[in-house]
Amino acid sequence: MKFAISSSIAIFVLQFLASTQLTEAAPPHSGPVTGRTIALRSPNEYCLFLPPMFGGGISESESSAVAFCNRPLTSAPDARTLPRGFIKSLHFVQNDRKKYVQITGRIDRSKYGLSRHDSGGLYDEHAPEGARCAGYKHFVEMVEPDTQVYCLRCCQNEADCPVEGSMGGCRSMVRGDYS
Repeated sequence: MKFAISSSIAIFVLQFLASTQLTEAAPPHSGPVTGRTIALRSPNEYCLFLPPMFGGGISESESSAVAFCNRPLTSAPDARTLPRGFIKSLHFVQNDRKKYVQITGRIDRSKYGLSRHDSGGLYDEHAPEGARCAGYKHFVEMVEPDTQVYCLRCCQNEADCPVEGSMGGCRSMVRGDYS
């Protein structure tokens, strides 16, 4: 049995399908995106956002970064494990009065193939999409492969997680120990 479709109907169907695919809205975000939640509980339970692929650029991955933790954490679903030796030093601070926690320190960029020419970038609750720090309303993170430093602060108050100083890097945005 053969079916004949007129060319005008075929064109209409193709145009309809193309326009539907281009204008169809994504479903509203209804919860945490897996692999997009980091956690910072203690010097023994922490995560960072990094590019999804080994050797990726930090600023190029601001919209596609994924969570990496030092070990599996239930508060960071589907996070990957940080490469062994990537974190060279970690300094944990908990400020109970201002209700924030932070880690600062040094990385070994070679453990994840990061370029020595990569000056880094900023991750926060706006990028990558759906990103969050478990238990906190706000966070700010920077990874700077060229200087081999990183910083992460998770905050309840937006003023304690400044993003406007990102051009000055970790040391100007998140005061801490980078030894």
